[in-house]
Parts: sequence; structure tokens; C-alpha cells
Amino acid sequence: MPAISETLAKWEQSLCPRVEVSGLVARNHVAHKWKAPFRSLVLRETTFWRINDLLTQSYELHINHRALGARILLRSAFETLAVLIHLNQLTAQVLEGTLSFHTLSRKTTLLLLGSRDKTTRHEAISIVTVLSKHCERTYPGISDLYASLCESAHPNFEGMCFGYSRVDHEAHASEFSNNMCEMYEERHLSAMELCAAVFEHEYNTVWPNLFTRLEAWVEENDGSLEATKE
Repeated sequence: MPAISETLAKWEQSLCPRVEVSGLVARNHVAHKWKAPFRSLVLRETTFWRINDLLTQSYELHINHRALGARILLRSAFETLAVLIHLNQLTAQVLEGTLSFHTLSRKTTLLLLGSRDKTTRHEAISIVTVLSKHCERTYPGISDLYASLCESAHPNFEGMCFGYSRVDHEAHASEFSNNMCEMYEERHLSAMELCAAVFEHEYNTVWPNLFTRLEAWVEENDGSLEATKE
């Protein structure tokens, strides 16, 4: 596995600058008269832009010994990774016949346009549910890693008391200091590398295969999709 600094440098040169509908229609005009495949492609590229931004900033904070901020950004990176994993899971379910294409269309709308503050009219999905109930099936242990990052991000015991104080039992006193680097710095890079490796697999291998198969599936089932659309 390459060092995370090498991976991020490579990613920065690989970001997709533009997606044109005309190119997709020329590729398969039947499949791309439907919106879900386009949303899938946009989701794929926006997750790449976001996770690259998050991991780049997390790395910069890490090398400057700002462990808390580095972990909070890494937590957000895993949330972003979860979106791509879940998108791929949903696409696979359509191809397996366990999820309707129209449900995929609605879910891609929520993944792309959902909000919590009513910025849009679509309510955002729960990313914690996605991680614990969906991503965990494909990547066992990912929800535990995410939960650990959450303990740093939240003002719970680990993120507050243990992160910034220690008890002197002999003197019956509490001493305050920033313990975050001591607690987490050594394992931060390996967690970043894991996040990046899983993302590359989902982005470069899983998604392209599923997308090509989805195009063929939509073309083959276009008639029934037209008859059942809302």
C-alpha cells in the first residue's frame, strides 16, 4: 500500500472536472434517458472530490500534531466513503432483482440532494444507519472504527475528560493537558490508508463494473420501467 501522502498526490491529479449528459446519451441513449445512472455518476465524482479534500486536510493537521482535528476530518471521510459503498450496494441489489430501479432512483436523489436543515426538499439519510447496517455487511469492523472516531469528535468521556485531563490519585487532583496526540497519533496514518484503500476499490473496481452492468440492465428492461414509473 502506498503512503497516504503519495495516494493524495495522485488523487489530486485524477479528480474529474466535468460530466456531460451528452456524452452519456451517446454512450447509451436508452439507459441515460433515466436520471438514476446520471445521479450515480455525479455521486461517484462528488464523493471523490470530498474525500480527497477531507483526507488532505486530515493529513496536514496530523503532520502538524493537531490530532483532534485530524480525527474529526477522518471521521467525515469515512462518512463520505459510506455513501459510495451504499450506492454500489443499491446498484448491485437492482441487478440481483432485490431492489426496484425506481427505488434506486429515489435513493440516489436522497443521497445527492438530501439535507437536514431543509436546504432542499429531500430529507438526508442517516449516515450512521448506512455505516452500521449496510457498510458493515461488506466491510466488517468499519462501524467500530467510525464509532471510535466519533468518541473523539463528541464531548463524551474520551473526547473531553480522557482527552484533556489525567487524575493524580496520590495528590487527589486533576491535571489538565492535551493528550490527543499521545492517544491517537501513532495509528492515524494507518486508518487514513485504510479509508483510502477501500475508497479506491469501490471507486475504481466496484462502481465501474456495476455501472456498465446497470446500463445494459436498464436498456434490457426499459419497457417494463416505462410501464411502472410513477
